[in-house]
Amino acid sequence: MTQLTMAGKTVLITGATNGIGLETALELASQGASIALTARNRNKGEATLEQLRQINANGKHELYLGDLSLMADVRRIAQEFKSKHNTLDVLINNAGGTFDRRQTTSEGLEYTFALNHLSYFLLSHLLLDTLKATANARIINVSSSAQAYGKINWDDLQYARSYSGMGAYFQSKLMNVLFSNALARRLQGSSITVNALHPGVVNTGFGDNSASPLLRIVYSLGKRFAAISSSDGAKTSIYLASSADAAGISGKYFEKQKVKANNPIANDLEAQERLWALSLQIAGLNAK
Repeated sequence: MTQLTMAGKTVLITGATNGIGLETALELASQGASIALTARNRNKGEATLEQLRQINANGKHELYLGDLSLMADVRRIAQEFKSKHNTLDVLINNAGGTFDRRQTTSEGLEYTFALNHLSYFLLSHLLLDTLKATANARIINVSSSAQAYGKINWDDLQYARSYSGMGAYFQSKLMNVLFSNALARRLQGSSITVNALHPGVVNTGFGDNSASPLLRIVYSLGKRFAAISSSDGAKTSIYLASSADAAGISGKYFEKQKVKANNPIANDLEAQERLWALSLQIAGLNAK
């Protein structure tokens, strides 16, 4: 990999206090980047800041606290970031989860949809002008191989009638790729690139809090026999953030640092536009 110089660059990473988000933050900091991270838990966020400062004392590392399943928090974090920064080199939408029981946020949104898709969509939109003010900015959306099994439940987008934890998760990961492709198309002609990725089956705490004993066993077995480490899982995010080889590549889906075929639904322009319009409406954004 031909690596860019990350010194002087600012990278905003959501969900960077554990797993692949943490490993991505630590590696990019070691390359010289200043890391802005989001976290729900102040203690975990502060601990991550201390790790980043030990690795790169010259970096201007920052913590933004908030729950990304809440669009009010996403808006506040974006505003706080923009009040301090005129540019942003890399945005990595990484935070996410899976939930076997249907839950709604205090704003009335289904949790998987809000956290895994709408936070990516809204944060990217709110920071778009800041990204456009930066030469060769990059937007990186962490999806999953689960996108291959996803379908969009257009008649019940937030699974209000018949909830399936896996169905909601697969759909959200497909939405990540649909969104990436739609945004990349809109940004053609600019210097901003947008790509999605599968990090691999990573041995993190993902799924450990499932209320279903069966799902906990499935996650545990999957991680025991097929999982890679968090540092390995972070490699494709790091590649897309810092590799010169990825310069100019946009609207693609990556796995193991290579372009891979994604779910054909993600290439459907009608599906992209339908999801875009619905996401604008639900997020309370003006059409763009």
